[in-house]
Amino acid sequence: VTRVGGVEVDRTPGISVVVAQPQDEIVAVGSLTIPPATPVQQGSNRELGQSLASDLYGWSGDEWACLDNLWSRESGWSHTAHNRSSGAYGIPQALPGDKMATFGSDWASNPATQIKWGLSYVSGRYGTPCGAWGHFTQKNWY
Repeated sequence: VTRVGGVEVDRTPGISVVVAQPQDEIVAVGSLTIPPATPVQQGSNRELGQSLASDLYGWSGDEWACLDNLWSRESGWSHTAHNRSSGAYGIPQALPGDKMATFGSDWASNPATQIKWGLSYVSGRYGTPCGAWGHFTQKNWY
C-alpha cells in the first residue's frame, strides 16, 4: 500500500493464492501380478484369515491371494511376529502394535483380533487386499 499524506494512492498485491478443489487423476496404469495362494492348513492362522476375509468382507479368489501374499511376507502369518527395527507387531505388522487394541485387549496374543484389525485397516486404507498388495509391490511396505 502506498500512501501520500495518509491517503492510499496505490496498492500492489504481494502474494496471490488460488485454492481449487482436488481432482482425481490416474497416476499409473498397469497390471498387478498376483502370485497364487498355496493350500491353507486346517487350524492355522492362515485358515482363520481366509475365513474372516471371506465372511467379513467377501474377499476370496484373487483378493484372498493378495492378502495371503501380503501377510505371508509381512509376518509369515505369525501372531507373535515382531519387527525389532520398526516395532511393527503381529500378523498385519501393525505399527505400533497396540493400535490393534481397538479390536480387543487381547491384541498381542489373539490372531483373530489381529486379523480383524488388519482386514479393517486394509479396507479403510486401500479398499481391498489387492490394493494393499499393489502398494506393497511398489513401496515394499503397506
